[in-house]
Amino acid sequence: MRVPRPHSLAAQLFAMQVVLVAAVVAGCAVFAYVTDRAQAEETARRQSAATATAVARSPAVAAAVRSADPTAALQPYASSLVGDAGVTFVVVMAPDGRRWTHPDRTQIGRTYLGNTEAARRGETYSETYRGVLGRSVRTVVPVYDGGRITALVSAGITIDRISEQIRRQVTALLCVAGAALALGGLGTYAINARLRRHTHGMNAAELGRMHDYHQAALHAVREGLVMLDGRRRIALINDAARELLGLDADAVGVHAGELGLPPSLTGALLSAEPRADELHLTADRVLVVSTRPVVGGERRGTVVTLRDHTELQALAGELDSERGFTQALRSQAHEAANRLHTVVSLIELDRVSEAVGFATAELELAQALTDRVVEAVGEPVLAALLLGKAAQASERGLELVLTRDSRIDDGVLPPTLPPRDVVTILGNLIDNALEAARGTAASRVTVTARTDRDELLLRVADSGPGVPPDDSEAVFERGWSTRGDGRGLGLALVRQAAQRGRGAVELGRGPDGGAEFTVRLPLGQEAAV
Repeated sequence: MRVPRPHSLAAQLFAMQVVLVAAVVAGCAVFAYVTDRAQAEETARRQSAATATAVARSPAVAAAVRSADPTAALQPYASSLVGDAGVTFVVVMAPDGRRWTHPDRTQIGRTYLGNTEAARRGETYSETYRGVLGRSVRTVVPVYDGGRITALVSAGITIDRISEQIRRQVTALLCVAGAALALGGLGTYAINARLRRHTHGMNAAELGRMHDYHQAALHAVREGLVMLDGRRRIALINDAARELLGLDADAVGVHAGELGLPPSLTGALLSAEPRADELHLTADRVLVVSTRPVVGGERRGTVVTLRDHTELQALAGELDSERGFTQALRSQAHEAANRLHTVVSLIELDRVSEAVGFATAELELAQALTDRVVEAVGEPVLAALLLGKAAQASERGLELVLTRDSRIDDGVLPPTLPPRDVVTILGNLIDNALEAARGTAASRVTVTARTDRDELLLRVADSGPGVPPDDSEAVFERGWSTRGDGRGLGLALVRQAAQRGRGAVELGRGPDGGAEFTVRLPLGQEAAV
């Protein structure tokens, strides 16, 4: 047996709102009916009292009462006061209740039906009483003549006439109530149709489950997720995004341009165009950023995903260095085979002394830089990096020189300065220097790596054309490069790694006329801050 699906949230709200509107309209109609009936009876009472009082104070009525036949004079006058807009009846009677006038002439001379004791005492008395014409609201007023009560006047309006007036009012009221109910129903339907579109026809339980799943998925994913509204303010952000961007819990509602992020990353967040897997640098991270606008009839916002590429970028840099080192070793192996064939050929030609001299010269040349690096740099990671870069330089026909004042003993790098960051700094600087020095007259790259008291100094100079003064700051931005698109990340990573180690990068001019980059990294307590 199939269990019926609960109605959607929009349908439930629609039913509840229709019932509520109907109840409000019905309550207002009942209240208006009761109020109108009470007001109609009160109005009838005031109208009958005014008519009876006016008749009782009329001198013509007092004169007619003194005549021999009061009916002859008073009946036409009383009949003229009765009409659709006025009272139903006006009865002039003797103090004992005997009628002189009546709308039904057969009732003239008979005793008035109602209470007249208060009027005979000189009071004005109103009541609701069932008489000859039916139930009516009536008022009895005494007629004075020379200080003596000589007659009584009763004026009244039947309940049927009051009810007829109320029916006309209630009919109009019901029409207004029906129109209000119809307009309320249409407005409620329009609002709930829009709500149905926004909730996709789901009921409250489904919306609650979706919210729970949404919160669980939002905080479970390891990627950073940021949702911006149409005004580029953060509408939603998960824990991973807060950590990657360095934001606190109060970031929701803040404009993307006020987060203090690097200009390139801020531009990606504010862009109206979708972005796919763009690399952006923060103070200490390399992020892969993808953005996609929320589709819809209006500008609803942007979804931003963030992936931490810091470790992968560092490993990629190390892998590039290893790949270059491997290629250099392969080239050296090829060259060594050629030299070995040369030595063998000289021996076969019985020119042993020349073969020994050729082999010795090649060994001394190859060992000189290796001995210099091993002697000066005790840190094994840096030593391996320098040897690999020296092999790359030799393969490209460049000269890599390690200055005589270079010296880094093993174990001097503190735990706060990981060797990976030093490799990132020195490797990228040497790679850029090798590119700049290629094709120049000197074709030289000079490297200085030493420790001065509580500071690690890394300096790389080349014989290239140098950096224009106008680009001294732009050179450290992501994307700046003289070698085409898709490059320009190395120096940005250098500055990021230096800032991560509480150091600084300086740009100057080297001894060979090219660019000279100097990085200073603290080794003492300042590095542990």
